[in-house]
Amino acid sequence: MAQQTKKTKRTILALTGALLVTSALTACGSSKEEDTKTTTTTETSTTATDGTTSERYAEPVTLKLMIDNQTSTEGIKAVADEIEKRYNIKTEFDLRPGGDEGDNLVKTRLATGDMDDLSFYNSGSLFKALKPEKYFLDVTNEPFMQNVMDSFLPTVSVDGKVYAAPSGASQAGAWLYNKKVYADLGLSVPKTWDELKANNEKIKAAGKTAVIGSYKDSWTSQLIVLADYANVQAEAPTFADDFTNNKAKFADTPAALRSFQKLSEMQPYMNKDYLATTYDQALKMLVDGTGVQYPMLTFALSNIYATYPDAIDNIGVFAQPADSADKTALTVWMPAAISIYKDGKNVEAAKKWLNFFASPEGMAIQATKAKPEGPYVIKGAQLPDDAYAGVKEMLPYFDNGNNAPALEFLSPLKGPNLPQLTVEVGAGMKSAEDNAKAYDKDVEKQAKQLGIEGW
Repeated sequence: MAQQTKKTKRTILALTGALLVTSALTACGSSKEEDTKTTTTTETSTTATDGTTSERYAEPVTLKLMIDNQTSTEGIKAVADEIEKRYNIKTEFDLRPGGDEGDNLVKTRLATGDMDDLSFYNSGSLFKALKPEKYFLDVTNEPFMQNVMDSFLPTVSVDGKVYAAPSGASQAGAWLYNKKVYADLGLSVPKTWDELKANNEKIKAAGKTAVIGSYKDSWTSQLIVLADYANVQAEAPTFADDFTNNKAKFADTPAALRSFQKLSEMQPYMNKDYLATTYDQALKMLVDGTGVQYPMLTFALSNIYATYPDAIDNIGVFAQPADSADKTALTVWMPAAISIYKDGKNVEAAKKWLNFFASPEGMAIQATKAKPEGPYVIKGAQLPDDAYAGVKEMLPYFDNGNNAPALEFLSPLKGPNLPQLTVEVGAGMKSAEDNAKAYDKDVEKQAKQLGIEGW
């Protein structure tokens, strides 16, 4: 439960906090003498536990992995233990604080040339703010990158080069639903927004809450807007770049404005006390069936499993529908990035480590200790048999490529007042059009504060 609480708080901060971007830092690399030490390490050919031949270091090599202390490391440690058995590469976990304190520590360590061999850090715009092209190894052509799904690559790429591999499973911004109530009412998973509203009418007629609102925790009010981004991208493929470069706005891009309009259309279907309902109360409503659908991040599945384990298989997941079925896609919160410090002492050993970690087998080992909250972004990685039923329902969106990263993974701009603005739209206090314009102004202030070119 403590780990789940920490994970929830971390994701809430990712949703509601302004992104931190600082000026470029100057790297100080390791000495040539230190680099020479790496190349003198000898390897011997041995048989791995799966019967294949692998290169194992004759003498132990220790890699340090910097990771924030709010991350559950059980799954990562399981993979690291297997890497040690196979390759004689030990992993030393260097725990850092979370939040701004941790960000500042990472940037200081990079600036002073004191970074660990491996770094676990947010993918997306926060990762790019570290100037990975200066500090991390270009892994574009490394064999393990062939395992990584294309949808992850933009979140760790700069100028077409890739600087990290995924750390594990994804999450999604989607709709959680009570499968038993759906079956009792003869409902099918909606493929279009009109089908969702038709389901809402039937649920409301049955005397149940169709759309659970939990605005007491204002961060939850953002989900309908945020979960719509994959559909926005399907209609406006260049929106993320245009938005970042002050060439497109939410208010004047029909596909993006639609996200706010969808939020406004759900008010008649929410619980009457949505302004006083908390996230935890919303999960209870979903589990007991008094509320039937809840727009939420899929980390909620782990929260449900921790509190209501017997109910977890009754909770399903579907992507927020687009207006057209052929444009409906799943908005994905990508896993954190694991990158190699390019001036580290053990770059070759770090590549060997990451080659195994970012493989289907590596993900399978991780799954024995950490239940995934979404599909893996590693090709060929299978969900475990005991994966949450809702996560299994997400697989088709990955298999057919109908998914895209959330906007905050593609753009550094996320106005800090979005929760307040979405509460007002969701509650009918302000129109979708008015608050889309207000959000554009919020973003403009942030862009100028960050010094982004074009603003």
